[in-house]
Amino acid sequence: MDRKIIHCDCDCFYAAVEMRDNPALRDIPLAVGGRADQRGVVATCNYEARAFGVHSAMSTARALALCPGLVVVSGSMDKYREVSARIMAIYADYTELIEPLSLDEAYLDVTGTQRCQGSATRIAEEIRLRVFEEVGIRVSAGVAPNKFLAKIASDWNKPDGLFVLRPEQVEAFVQVLAVKKLHGVGAKTAEKLEHMGVHNCADLRDQGAEVLISRFGRFGQRLWELAWGQDDRPVRISRERKSVSVEHTYTRDLPDLDACLEQLPSLLESLAGRYGRLSRPADIAGAVVKLKFHDFTQTTAEQATRVQAAMAPDIQLYERLVREAFERGARPVRLMGVGYRLSEHSDGGQPDQLALF
Repeated sequence: MDRKIIHCDCDCFYAAVEMRDNPALRDIPLAVGGRADQRGVVATCNYEARAFGVHSAMSTARALALCPGLVVVSGSMDKYREVSARIMAIYADYTELIEPLSLDEAYLDVTGTQRCQGSATRIAEEIRLRVFEEVGIRVSAGVAPNKFLAKIASDWNKPDGLFVLRPEQVEAFVQVLAVKKLHGVGAKTAEKLEHMGVHNCADLRDQGAEVLISRFGRFGQRLWELAWGQDDRPVRISRERKSVSVEHTYTRDLPDLDACLEQLPSLLESLAGRYGRLSRPADIAGAVVKLKFHDFTQTTAEQATRVQAAMAPDIQLYERLVREAFERGARPVRLMGVGYRLSEHSDGGQPDQLALF
């Protein structure tokens, strides 16, 4: 039986919640993020702001330079979590197989459901309507036979769109799909593929699996599978947390190594607090330090270590990692982060932080 997977993605989620709650913010360029004078970054922005080139992870100062009329609000994670919970509850009316990727994004496996006469398309349509009417948020959705294609589809008609990719349409769709649309293909990989004459999935197939694996290693095997529209990953009800971390961007650059080491105890205290709030804390498998220098280059240093869940961070270990990371740049630091790599069977109850930093 062909699987029926829906990928639901709220449109500019944080900004959408702010516009819902404050009509004065609608139809103007809006971003949710940190203050420019505190080296904040944009968490998300609405489509009016995107028209000026503003995007998430951009510094707020740069966003304001591109769009002088941009309104920046700090936002409220508690409010966003509450809205997300209401949306996830609507999804749960249609299937128990829900895999949240973040507060605003989730996979739903509706293969065996009898809702809407078993039609994944009608389920997606009904979900989108209910979320808007009951929560006031627009959701884009993609329907496809697997997770890879469903995620591609949800982005196809954004914002406020629905795209359905039926099994018999997959082959023609995938052949002409641009490689830059494939998950994991960033700017550098896309450039390498372009130099190989690869622009779409048909070109990837022409290269052959052995060539892709020799050039890209394990990721080459993944590229080969995606080039044929293959993705056997199941929708997982809970996602294992791989890491927990904290970071801080400093209003003034930390000028030297000693200044970085002075900030370490407070970061480790925050890390211990965040780790202690996990619903099912796992053993720690590694320690990680991240430094971003004043020129925005960054590096990470890590060391595998086996630490029992109840123990506090090893400050000597983190001091050693800070020194290692700093020596690679030996210049002022604008951001520091510390984290734990977690062992298997880690916490699965907080899907809003899936990646380290």
